[in-house]
Amino acid sequence: MPNFKDLRIVDNFYQTSAFYPMPTVLVGTLTDDQSTSLGSYSLCFPYYVAGRSEYTMLLECRNSSNTAQNLLKYGKCSLNFIPDSKKFFKEAVRLGFPGETSKEKMANCSFHLVDGLCDDGVRPKIVDEAYQVMECTWMRHLDHAEHDASGELDGYPAPYHDFNGITSKFGAHFILKVDKILMQDRYYDAIVDGVKASAFPRVPVDYGYRDSTNFWYTRFRRPIAMKVPAAKEADLSGVVYAANRIDPNVPFENEACAMLTKVPRVFLKTVLQGCVDYAKENNLTRITAADMKAMNDKRAKEKRR
Repeated sequence: MPNFKDLRIVDNFYQTSAFYPMPTVLVGTLTDDQSTSLGSYSLCFPYYVAGRSEYTMLLECRNSSNTAQNLLKYGKCSLNFIPDSKKFFKEAVRLGFPGETSKEKMANCSFHLVDGLCDDGVRPKIVDEAYQVMECTWMRHLDHAEHDASGELDGYPAPYHDFNGITSKFGAHFILKVDKILMQDRYYDAIVDGVKASAFPRVPVDYGYRDSTNFWYTRFRRPIAMKVPAAKEADLSGVVYAANRIDPNVPFENEACAMLTKVPRVFLKTVLQGCVDYAKENNLTRITAADMKAMNDKRAKEKRR
């Protein structure tokens, strides 16, 4: 018999019926006077991560919150990831508690606000103490949410959307296009030049509102590196076979294929298609080892930029 009991699932199950680790994010939005309001959220996760023309985050919140109402009006926000600090987390708990207007909450805010880097009009400011910030735009056209409006503070009537905009009487989901990712210098350098344990930001892990009394979170500890299993080197003939079937008009030389034998098989087709796309963009009639090196150099330069 498994050593488990069946726990009843209730509203806010991620914290009332589970121990679920989450980030701590300050969401900056625009108020009616175009000042910045900060609200604390943990239900903020990556959504579109690859294979599309945009990258997105998903924010879940009460539809009557200052954050939701501001997003419905102005559609812009900043996602500010704060580092581990008892002082910062205490302020995040204060900013996350409902009942006050944006003006009341921000009157004594201890975080410092500065301009972001998006230059496409009025934007919420960003938190200077954050280790990273995502400047975002709500994709209000998804799930036909473009007509959702602010103003309902006692619950929205049906019908509801499935995944974007007003999704229940008291709930909202916002799919946010990531316009820019801003990173403090030391963490930028770590991502571009190679991450080691000492280079990770001190990130708090939040367990939410529990006991009807407290918010809970864990202090940061040094991350531990765990080696991934060594990739099995693919047989050269298998790579050649796959490469020659991607596009008959852009053949791969064997020396180019040899540079792809360490690509995991599940990603091989995607990598080969990327090589063919690069060849067509650069008017190449075949792909050589020199072309493969040029592609690798180009990716490295783009990552550094």
